[in-house]
Parts: sequence; C-alpha cells; structure tokens
Amino acid sequence: MRRWIWALVLGLASSTAASADPVADFYRGKQIRIIVGSAAGGGYDLYARALGRVLGKHIPGQPNVMVQNQPGAASMIMVNQLYNGGPFDGTVIGASTNGVPTAPMLQSGAKFDPTKLNWLGSITREAFVAYVWHTSPITHINDLKSKELLVGATTVGTTMVDYPLLLNDILGFKFKIVRGYKGPPEINLAIERGEIQGNAGVGYSVIKSLSQSWLDEKRIRILVQYNLEGVKELQGVPLATDLAKTDEEREAMRLLFSRSEFSRPFFAPQDVPEERVAALRKAFDSAISDPDFLAEADRLKLDVDPMSGIALQALVSALVKTSPNVVERVKAALGLPQDK
Repeated sequence: MRRWIWALVLGLASSTAASADPVADFYRGKQIRIIVGSAAGGGYDLYARALGRVLGKHIPGQPNVMVQNQPGAASMIMVNQLYNGGPFDGTVIGASTNGVPTAPMLQSGAKFDPTKLNWLGSITREAFVAYVWHTSPITHINDLKSKELLVGATTVGTTMVDYPLLLNDILGFKFKIVRGYKGPPEINLAIERGEIQGNAGVGYSVIKSLSQSWLDEKRIRILVQYNLEGVKELQGVPLATDLAKTDEEREAMRLLFSRSEFSRPFFAPQDVPEERVAALRKAFDSAISDPDFLAEADRLKLDVDPMSGIALQALVSALVKTSPNVVERVKAALGLPQDK
C-alpha cells in the first residue's frame, strides 16, 4: 500500500512539474509564423530568415518557426491584417518595415495603434544612407541643390521614398524617385543597367550584404547618412540632421530618421497573453545572441546592434507625442493628406 501511495505521489508531482509552464505547454508542437511585410531577398527578409532559423529553440516548448512574405504598402497590409484579424495567441510575429511605428501619424492607410502592438525588439540600429553610382556627376550631397538625381525605390512609406522626399522639401534637393521596384536586389540591377543612378534611403548593412564588391571597388559613393548619430565606418559622410537650419527642421528629421534606431523591428499583435509576450521577448533577446545566429549574420554581413522590446515599446510611445506642427510639416513633405 505504501508503495502504491508513494507511486501516486510521484506521479502527481511529475504531472504537476510537466504542466508547470503553461507557455511551454501552449507552444509545444505548434508552428510560429514570422510574416515579413516586404519582398523576399531584401534586408528585412534576410534578417527575419536568419532569426527564424534559431528562434524556435529559445521559445518554451520549442515550436517550429517558418518565415513568410506578405509585401505591400510598406508593410501596412500585413500589420493592418494582424492588428485587426490576428491571430492574437502568440503564434504569429510581424517583421515590419521601420516606418510602421510612426505610420499612423503620417499615413491614412494605417489602421492600427503602434503603442498597442507588442514590440519584441529590433535586431539592429542601422545606418541608412543615400548613394550614387560612380558614373554619376553627383559627388557631394550639396550637388543635389542644383542637379537632379534619379533614384530607385519600392513604395510609399519606405526609407527609399520618405527620406529623400523630406530632404527635397527641407533642403531643396532634387532627388527624383522612381517607384515600383520589388526590393534592393531589383534596384541594384536597375542601377547596373543604367536605368537609375542610385538609392536614396537604404540600410548600409544591406549594401554590404548584397553588394560588398561595389564598396570594395568604389563603384558607388555614399552621399549622406540619415541616422541620428554618426557611424564610425562612415566617418566623413555628412549627417542629414547636421544640414538642417532650424530646430523645427531638425525635429522633423528626427521624427522620420528615428527609424534607424529600430531598423529591423519585430512585434506580436495586441491582446497576446502577457506571459507569452514576455516569453517571446526573452526568446528574441536570446536568439540574437545565439552563436548560430551571429555566425549567420556575419556570413550575410548583417549588422547586429539590438534594441530590447521594452526599450522599443518606450520609444514608440514617445514618438507618438511629437508636436503636431512637426508632424504636419513631415506629412506635407511626404505629400500626405494634412489634418484640418
């Protein structure tokens, strides 16, 4: 009898231990989808796929992770869908363009509140730059005050469109933007074919990942960096914010160029249970310090300079408090409808 009671006690203890982690119980045997709001082959996709290879083993229950692409409207289609339609159980993660956290302030098509999304973190703070092909007559950013430059871009709401538009408005530059390319690989081909002369708002790590030979052979010239602080590797390249003449111009640039601070953001939809959000944030932090992930990032020449989910959540909350006058100035520069 004693043996039977002892076995029963041990069985109950084992059962209790096995179910002691409801997050692990939920994720065990499931599949998590990382949905990238841009085309395959671009910077966002490269980061998401590198993360997806290691993330599952850091989530309690070790679910499988797959990566899908849902490009369109600078990630707006993907984010709107997840925000309004879910799922809200923690089985889907959005990998959005870095314009998404400020999109509801600047674009009418945003049907979400960025402060209610559960930001998991950003893989890197990144230098964004404008560059020209070596045959272009543009040798310095200020040449654009008098000379037109034809640059390739994807769609409205991306750095490739928004950054040069703001400089055109504030500084009187002459970026001429050709939209409709699927992503940086297609833009690169167009540059080599002579259809366009450069890219006016792309991550420096993407250039290194896709076109390191261009840098090595000096086939492109970096004209300006948009990040809020200078990058050592780009010493001598002017900061866009240093070209501003007034405090309002600098504040407008900071609103838009803050995207460099959360260059590769990931989020879970609102209403995901708090304990799963906490687990996903912890898994995200662990995954991007995983030796396998770092080796893959090094192979792909992807910079890793992360921001935690809590820090990103706080920054998004601060950005939505930007002065309405500055917001309207930026919207006017981007050709967006003004508030009445």
